[in-house]
Amino acid sequence: MKCNAKYIIGFGGGLLLFLVTLLFGDFEPGKPEVTRTLAIALLMAVWWITEVVPLAVTSLLPVVLFPAFGIMDGKDVSSIYFNHVIFLFIGGFLMALAMEKWNLHKRIAIRILMFTGTSPGKILFGFMFATAFLSMWISNTATAMMMVPILLSIISRLGDLAGRDTVRRYSTGLLLGVAYSASIGGIATLVGTPPNLSFARIFNIMFPEGPEISFAGWFVFALPVSILLFILVWSYLLLVFRPAKKEWEKIKSIDFHQQQRELGSASFEEKAVFTVFVMLAFLWLFRSGFDLGPFIIPGWASLFPLPDYLNDGTVAVMAGVILFLIPSKNVKGGRLMDWETARGIPWHIVLLFGGGFALASGFKESGLSTWLGNRLVFIGNYHPLLIIATICFFMTFLTELTSNTATTEMILPLLAGLSVSTQINPLLFMLPATLAGSMAFMLPVATPPNAIIFGTNRITVLDMAKTGLAINLAGIVIITLATWFLGTYVFDIDIHYLPEWVNITK
Repeated sequence: MKCNAKYIIGFGGGLLLFLVTLLFGDFEPGKPEVTRTLAIALLMAVWWITEVVPLAVTSLLPVVLFPAFGIMDGKDVSSIYFNHVIFLFIGGFLMALAMEKWNLHKRIAIRILMFTGTSPGKILFGFMFATAFLSMWISNTATAMMMVPILLSIISRLGDLAGRDTVRRYSTGLLLGVAYSASIGGIATLVGTPPNLSFARIFNIMFPEGPEISFAGWFVFALPVSILLFILVWSYLLLVFRPAKKEWEKIKSIDFHQQQRELGSASFEEKAVFTVFVMLAFLWLFRSGFDLGPFIIPGWASLFPLPDYLNDGTVAVMAGVILFLIPSKNVKGGRLMDWETARGIPWHIVLLFGGGFALASGFKESGLSTWLGNRLVFIGNYHPLLIIATICFFMTFLTELTSNTATTEMILPLLAGLSVSTQINPLLFMLPATLAGSMAFMLPVATPPNAIIFGTNRITVLDMAKTGLAINLAGIVIITLATWFLGTYVFDIDIHYLPEWVNITK
């Protein structure tokens, strides 16, 4: 009965919302694609959240509906489902499967537990801090891919020691912590996440006479926001997912030094997989180099004739291929990775990724993103603090269904124009919009880190949506207040007049 009710609400409700929007909506006269795309987006959102059909099936809807409703050509939609992010995902999971195949994950897990301690709060903090720090400098997606296999080994080890039922709920908190801290750490630096770089580029294009958005200036503004969000998310996840004290007693009493001795010496295969893993992390970290304002550290990709041709997906697939090439010493004729093991890649998440990319492209091609951005114009008559909060709210929930980078690049020019019409410093609108573009925590398709931890099959969409909603709302408040109090100081924003350098007609 409960299943039938869920089916009726999810399948029937989503379909009804789709039909009502399609038949009775006309949001952009003369451009029916806007209404049609919104109808499809609402249908997919409801089906994704309620999971009345497999997520991968919902993700395939754009392949059928976009061409059928004249939104995008079928060839264009189909080609979106595979790109460098998809291959980053595949390569990263090949590494995770190789670590699991040779039990390297157990050895790493014990080492981490020996270092962090075994209290729920310390383990959660350790993983979140490592993820947030790495994501300040490298791709959020690459960071999550590095952390998830290690985290899965910890979860597996804890389950062996205390029982899988004991750690099931806590493991949900750990997985969410890694996904969320990847996004939270990324906002701290100008190079940490694509929307930040998009903002710096678009601001310079729109206002060439404006102040420079330097690495140091952004860091001074965004790092406190990142730290505050980190503390809030860690506290909230620990509050919601902390296991009962009695359930954790078994783990606290374990001698992990003894556990390590029982594993014995590392095999050749473990050492080889670990070497490839370290190589992969190093190549991810130093691929594009670091722009530290007065100092520029070039990346290894600059050694190639066309460094822009290389991306994190290229590196991940290269590491995956290497795993198939290195022979095993203990298994005759075997390799570090074989196709039988590789079948464990969660291919349904690959389709989930593709569905998210296709939906984002539909938003852009149909003009729905522009239409949504134009809806912000009406708020120009309100107090700037309310405008900032509205922008944060709009961006946070819009990026649950669209590409963070694409949405940021489409919305920021609109906000630049809005600032001129309202005679307010553009930075007051563009700064919070950029930060809020990385604050999507509710859906697997919202950000690659969310999809990666969902690909472990240890978390439900409902768990992510309920937890992410609270963090989304908290993020809106924090970013609004940080922009109003800290941003105005760091970037010398006076809310009472329009700077002389504002001239978007140049």
